Amino acid sequence: MNDIDFILSELQSISEPDYLKKMARYGIDISKAFGIRVPNIRKLGKQIGKNQELSLLLWETGFHEARLLATIIGDDKQVTEMQINAWTKDFSSWDVCDQACGNLFVKTPYFKSKAFEFASAEAEFVKRTDFVLMAEAAVHLKKESNDTFLAFLPVIESEAYDNRNFVKKAINWALRQIGKRNAFLHTHAIQTANNILVQNNKKANWVALDALRELNSDIVLAKIKF
Repeated sequence: MNDIDFILSELQSISEPDYLKKMARYGIDISKAFGIRVPNIRKLGKQIGKNQELSLLLWETGFHEARLLATIIGDDKQVTEMQINAWTKDFSSWDVCDQACGNLFVKTPYFKSKAFEFASAEAEFVKRTDFVLMAEAAVHLKKESNDTFLAFLPVIESEAYDNRNFVKKAINWALRQIGKRNAFLHTHAIQTANNILVQNNKKANWVALDALRELNSDIVLAKIKF
């Protein structure tokens, strides 16, 4: 199953035109989409298996679900910094951004440097990539040291003012996930949220208040054994 035309045909065969409406309601760019649920894309990806060359070819088609599939079958061990930069510039939808970060980018040696570099980006989805990498790392990289996440917190604090929808939600996500990682980081995440409130910036307040609401919840406190 290495033929691009065949795979695009397979994607079309499992598409649900009515699902496009739901995708649009969730803020997904459907300008070049078939309308396919992610579990069905993952099922196809499992049939194909890891294939970096095919992943790159699928990405170049520009089709939404082909790009989601590309993030699933890509080999993180073969992902280069150049690929991360190129794909990130292509992002036009939050779900492709998040899948690329979670399936590939965060597993590479470049995730930390990119989690700092993209913080100054002007493009909304490039900047979102920065904070999605932080969030995905907090959730999935169990062996990553606390120092990595401590270094991320000042970036979250300084960029919390960015009120663009897909950026602020990613900043909030990163802060919450870092704070839920363990008791030590929880304390520092709470302090970061309070520091954001001290900025007295209405645009940044939502990031902090929403994070504090979850981080101070009984569920989170019980999980990290406070």
